Amino acid sequence: MPSRKPAVTVNGREYAWPEQPVVVVCVDGSEPDYIIEAVRAGAMPWMAQLIGGQRNEPEETDGQDADGRGLDLRADCVIPSFTNPNNMSIVTGVLPEVHGICGNFYYDRETGAEVMMNDPALLRAPTLFKAFQDAGAKIVIITAKDKLRRLLGNGLCLDGSRDGNAAICFSSEKSDEADLCRNGIDHVVEMAGMDVPSVYSAALSEFIFRAGVKLMESVRPDIMYLSTTDYIQHKFAPGSADANRFYAMMDSYWSQLDELGAIIGLTADHGMNAKHDSAGQPNIIYLQDEVDSLLGAGNGRVILPITDPYVVHHGALGSFATIYLENTARLDEVASRLLEIEGIELALANADGCARFGLAPDRMGDIIVLSDRNTVIGSSADRHDLSGLEVPLRSHGGISEQTVPLIFNRVPGPSLDPGRLDRLRNFDVFDIVLNRLAA
Repeated sequence: MPSRKPAVTVNGREYAWPEQPVVVVCVDGSEPDYIIEAVRAGAMPWMAQLIGGQRNEPEETDGQDADGRGLDLRADCVIPSFTNPNNMSIVTGVLPEVHGICGNFYYDRETGAEVMMNDPALLRAPTLFKAFQDAGAKIVIITAKDKLRRLLGNGLCLDGSRDGNAAICFSSEKSDEADLCRNGIDHVVEMAGMDVPSVYSAALSEFIFRAGVKLMESVRPDIMYLSTTDYIQHKFAPGSADANRFYAMMDSYWSQLDELGAIIGLTADHGMNAKHDSAGQPNIIYLQDEVDSLLGAGNGRVILPITDPYVVHHGALGSFATIYLENTARLDEVASRLLEIEGIELALANADGCARFGLAPDRMGDIIVLSDRNTVIGSSADRHDLSGLEVPLRSHGGISEQTVPLIFNRVPGPSLDPGRLDRLRNFDVFDIVLNRLAA
């Protein structure tokens, strides 16, 4: 019997070599209630079998139901609870203070430019994908939106025309542009048997899973990472017909990956909450207007790290913001005054906020602001186009969206006692699937 390959170390964490394919899925915006309600409605038969039916409250269970064959836990995501910082924490195994991606968007003080955080040059730590590929592993990465693809594929050999062990890395959004030299694969649309989906659709996520199953059958990678879009979660609450239909779709593909022999770890980049009043109107604090009122126009700049090219479903409104001050002499006063505004949960100085949430100080403003469960933060009222919001606003970014699922299709080995776990993070998922699950 061949000996097992040595463990791989990246960013101070050691990962065992996978003896069978490992699939980690990041379900964008998956508040735990989405799975609970879909299982309760009978929409997720594979998941029900995995976790033993309806899950108890966290304090009443150790995560492993006696009737289930898997492991059902909860974890905390990174704050801000946005897509880019959490995906990069999941694939590096560390906090944003190490890997450097602290939002989808930030302000570069040196250049005076507001910058999308999708450039690999902004990464300060390697991914575990690169470390495993360097050791000879086959890697497959499929994302919904192209904004993540470059970050996730950073440092990988992707030229399938030159390297027989080139990684495969592409997005559903740009699947028709996938090229053997740049993505390690071509003819993706034909392989998946689906047209390129709209970026604002559930099909954008389904494409990922269809392609993932096909590649598990043909390539059988050592490590596969699948990251979806939260289009459905922004529009539909847990237990709604559309949400249950979406989770039923994912359940069917996860079942197929399971049948193909993959060890599967499921988590999310963040949760999701309603951010509107009883009449369906968004609960918005226009923070730039508040800062201008306190300091005068031009003396403070509000940055919303949720901002990305896809704002139709959330209007660039989330529960996390950061403020850059022209003069920090009034920082404590401004923070104190902001806390008097209904809906503001925290207003922290840079050092305090970065220490609390594990963020890179040079990529945050002088004040870090979080709103509460039912409130979002905007810039100025005249800078947000909400015409694309077809349903009452649902969004994320704060502490109230920090709890996410952490679910596995295998029972733990003796090194993981669910009853004695310290605080789990979503970026522990690769550690658990590679190091702690029974083969």
